[in-house]
Amino acid sequence: MTDLTVLVVGSGGREHALALAIAADPGVAAVHVAPGNPGTWHSWPHHAIDATSGEAVAALATDIGADLVVIGPEAPLVAGVADAVRAAGIACFGPSGEAAQLEGSKQFAKDVMNAAGVPTAASFFCRTPDEVAAALDELGAPYVVKQDGLAAGKGVVVTTDRDEALAHAAACGDVVVEEYLDGPEVSLFVITDGTVGLPLQPAQDFKRVGDGDSGPNTGGMGAYTPLPWAPDCLVDAVMERVVMPTLEEMTRRGTPFAGLLYVGLALTSRGMRVVEYNARFGDPETQAILPLLESPLGQVLNAAATGTLAEIGPLSWRDESAVIVVAAAENYPGTPRMGGSIEGPRLYESADNVHIVHAGTALDGDTLIAAGGRVLGVVATAPTLTDARDDAYAALAELDFPTGFWRTDIAAKAAAGLIPPVTSL
Repeated sequence: MTDLTVLVVGSGGREHALALAIAADPGVAAVHVAPGNPGTWHSWPHHAIDATSGEAVAALATDIGADLVVIGPEAPLVAGVADAVRAAGIACFGPSGEAAQLEGSKQFAKDVMNAAGVPTAASFFCRTPDEVAAALDELGAPYVVKQDGLAAGKGVVVTTDRDEALAHAAACGDVVVEEYLDGPEVSLFVITDGTVGLPLQPAQDFKRVGDGDSGPNTGGMGAYTPLPWAPDCLVDAVMERVVMPTLEEMTRRGTPFAGLLYVGLALTSRGMRVVEYNARFGDPETQAILPLLESPLGQVLNAAATGTLAEIGPLSWRDESAVIVVAAAENYPGTPRMGGSIEGPRLYESADNVHIVHAGTALDGDTLIAAGGRVLGVVATAPTLTDARDDAYAALAELDFPTGFWRTDIAAKAAAGLIPPVTSL
């Protein structure tokens, strides 16, 4: 289908990146965003709605004559917004509320992995302090404690301090305690209609807030793609051993998964292990991956939403590298300092190979201000990873954002060839 009218639901950097890529598809006639942010408002019609209300999203999609709704964030998916859109007779890219429990519940995801024979970390589901303490003692340090439900990427603690692990569990309620997995982590996104899966290019993100992977976990401070140290067989191995068994298990359960399956992996000394599933495009990896995609994204997502992905064929990619560096508000991932002004070039228009995606921004009159933890993402593409990294940081240096900060080492080790090649999975 061509001349698509597409509604992108969400307000973060991932949704800005999706809107940019969808709008570049010659088969897309119009893009709308709801609710969007100042970056997306600059380019496309926007609508102020509650993104977690299935009734509101379905009504808006009907009013604007949308052919396809693309739901970006996890909360609307877990709330069943995709179900409401499909009930209104409109194609929707995003899993059902039941299928989105792959992200909505860590324990549900573990049950699916184990039933499907997917390699993953040993774990215990814990409801009480005594169960947590026993699991920590069984698995040993470093301790990995994950909030069972949605936590905006900040519900995980990895620590050698047993008291810290216990305190985090107490603050979360139900948790999953896992064995620690060594080795580099990889993100692989797969577009699927429930039967066919099309993998995107692998990426690596940076969860810790500070340089050298120091400080607490965040929603992600940057990412890069491709991965020069990853084996050529990585994508095929993940599709064969993880993705297809998972899709088959979800179908067997009567909750087929159609949308974006995010597979978070650790390439450990004992082989590949799945760290987590997400039910949507990951942030900030999406911002790095999509600028390198040559295939028409709007038509691909529409095929996934209408069960015709087999007609698309393998995705095609530009032979370049991409880096995103996130500019965050002071004190993130704690309570971020809101209201700081932001000035500089490229805030609304791309220049050459660099563009900025908005995440936690707002307008105070005509002044762009920080309105969230992760505020902006500077994205650069270039023939080499080193060049992309240099260009992203050069653009960051041009920003006047006194209350903002960013990591200075995104993709540094990979660009310098300091990550040993992974040779076995």
